[in-house]
Amino acid sequence: MLSEKLRDALDNLLPEEGSDEGYLLHGERLRDAAVLIAFTDRADPGVILTQRPQWLRSHAGQVAFPGGKIDPCDRDEVDAALREAEEEIGLHRRDVMIAGTTTPYRSGSGYHITPVLGVIPPDLPLDPNPDEVEAWFEVPLDILFDPGNYQRHHANWQGQDRHYYDMDWQGRRIWGVTADIIVNLARRLPAGWHR
Repeated sequence: MLSEKLRDALDNLLPEEGSDEGYLLHGERLRDAAVLIAFTDRADPGVILTQRPQWLRSHAGQVAFPGGKIDPCDRDEVDAALREAEEEIGLHRRDVMIAGTTTPYRSGSGYHITPVLGVIPPDLPLDPNPDEVEAWFEVPLDILFDPGNYQRHHANWQGQDRHYYDMDWQGRRIWGVTADIIVNLARRLPAGWHR
């Protein structure tokens, strides 16, 4: 069962090699957030991603995991990730088998993001909220979690040199925080953990 394999993989994560993010403005306080990495329970698992609407003020059109800020009403990171997934794509928490969380990620935009890993049944009829999500899609795990499929780039942002990963998949650009979380986790998961 995929959820058991994922729990075992989390119990056997390799040591971190260091994060490619973490560029914060001086004195900036990190805001807590959580994202749901939803693996589909099928012979060839996939991962659910969303694309943000083009008209949003921040991160317009970007590919992301369902997730967002941790609200005062949330019990913890898992509760926040499940609430956000339900609000964004209509993924009911009853359909998610939580495997666990992994090391929080510091984003350059000032967030302390906890990835929450869970397994969902395949082919759920998800219903994206048009105020938050333009579309959702599933990327095969073997493609998404292969660091060799990403190119590493560097750019200057707000006076700092920054490095980020970037991959194009079927016309969708997976980059920035989302790609960094994927690549960092992919390097730490035991090889072939889902086989």
